Amino acid sequence: MGPSSWILYASIAALSLVVADFCLKLAAGRITSSLGVLLYGTCTFLTGLFWVLWDYSQGNAMRADLAGILSAVGVGIAFSAVTVSLYATFTAGAPVSVASPFIRLSGVVVVSLVGLVVLKEMLSIRYIIGMVLTVVGLYLIVVR
Repeated sequence: MGPSSWILYASIAALSLVVADFCLKLAAGRITSSLGVLLYGTCTFLTGLFWVLWDYSQGNAMRADLAGILSAVGVGIAFSAVTVSLYATFTAGAPVSVASPFIRLSGVVVVSLVGLVVLKEMLSIRYIIGMVLTVVGLYLIVVR
């Protein structure tokens, strides 16, 4: 499956992360972190609820196995931890222009390694060069 099948969705996700980080930076210090996480969770819950109801109304069967359920719960826990950590980061005064790239690019490097080691995804010289450039870019952003 080539990039043309998923690049639009990945671009929307990237743009959504931009909006989320920017809004989080604006909210930090103006709302308690716990209330911010509650509002985030409420939005996420309502989005999921409406999506499930839409699928159901369209006659789409709901299916899940234990591994899928546990993985989905892991996503929820992880994104909740991300949100709590972002509120703490920005409330502590971190600049969005440094903290967001640090968080996102560090995550990119680690999840890439997990993909290579655990999921046995393909490694190429271009991939290695890309990862090296990512780490160098991360260094250049953080060390001003």
